[in-house]
Amino acid sequence: MTSASDAPTYVIVGASLTGARAAEALRDAGADGRVVLIGDEPDRPYERPPLSKEILLGKAGREKAYVHPEEWYAEHDVELRLGTEVTAIDREGKVLALSDGDQLPYDRLLLATGSSPRPIDVPQADLDGIHYLRRVGQSEHLRDAFTGGGRLVVVGAGWIGLEVTAAARSHGVDVTVVEPQPTPLHSVLGEEVGGIFAQLHRDHGVDLRTGTGVERFEGSGGRVTGVRTSTGDVVAADLVVVGVGITPNVGLAQAAGLDVDNGVLVDELLQTSDPSVWAAGDVANALNPLLGTRLRVEHWANADGQGKAAGRSMAGQGEPYAKLPYFFTDQYSLGMEYHGYVSARDDAFRADRVVLRGKPSEGDPWDAFWLMGDRVLAGMNVNDWDAGDGIKALVRSRREVDAERLADPGVPLDEV
Repeated sequence: MTSASDAPTYVIVGASLTGARAAEALRDAGADGRVVLIGDEPDRPYERPPLSKEILLGKAGREKAYVHPEEWYAEHDVELRLGTEVTAIDREGKVLALSDGDQLPYDRLLLATGSSPRPIDVPQADLDGIHYLRRVGQSEHLRDAFTGGGRLVVVGAGWIGLEVTAAARSHGVDVTVVEPQPTPLHSVLGEEVGGIFAQLHRDHGVDLRTGTGVERFEGSGGRVTGVRTSTGDVVAADLVVVGVGITPNVGLAQAAGLDVDNGVLVDELLQTSDPSVWAAGDVANALNPLLGTRLRVEHWANADGQGKAAGRSMAGQGEPYAKLPYFFTDQYSLGMEYHGYVSARDDAFRADRVVLRGKPSEGDPWDAFWLMGDRVLAGMNVNDWDAGDGIKALVRSRREVDAERLADPGVPLDEV
């Protein structure tokens, strides 16, 4: 047992899912030093998926989102410092400057600073009634606004945009979605599967305008009244939600001189260019030894898994983080999971065809697979909850498959 005077001080910047899981993993690994978890929000760590799902739908309150019960932190001797920002890292002195004027020394530091919504750069983007969804209070505000009905314009048909759209439609809101790409989720799923999601939303009464950008917002009295699109139309709006991507919060790391490139660069143990500093979650661009490439993943499972892995690594029990990227969504009665990695920008992960297994429809089970040659790069199971393990095994194995058998729901995935 390390004496109290010799035990290191672990500081986690970012009271998020990643930060909370790291604190949990530190204690589970037997770390007996001081653990301090710092967050700029007033709330204790919470998960973000409920913000665009259960909370926005009105099916749950913010208690659904919290990672741990309130008493967990005191019970595990984790100091929560909420409503506090870290303004600078002195790596040489191993001390943090805080927004309240305090100086906090550390021995081992984790950056779990996450990401921020990318602002839309068009005229009048600062009008009242234009919203982004990243924090629990924003979700509650939108939920309350949706209960009044009205007209919503969603800018961006990515995951957040489509989940917001589905939630708004459940409240009876009239929704128009404006998306510059040919289909929703085009960069992730491609045109064929993206087109299936387009039809899903149109079937639920959404005015989905693809191939259409935003020129400017229109307003009156300081409040948004409409969205002028690239086609010259003005779509009337009582409310706008912008979901055009997120940007990793690398400012603190960059100012401290850490290596940064599309996130904070970390190795397979989530260690930065400074051996006393780790990074995990949305902000980390991590070497994935399973795929042999760097990835910065912006989804719940990565925040959860890397938080745990970073905590173990800080405690000296690290193992290479070699998880397949995973994400999920719920829209109307469609539930989906995705395992694997496809990238149009990387020839080693560029899919050249999509194989569908079953007939795509909202309520029925079906699957989709992205192949490069005869090898499965990624797979998606829709309302087919028994297929996830088989899809992961296919992707991990990197073996060649028979596309005709893969498309046949009657052939087990381990026999394709």
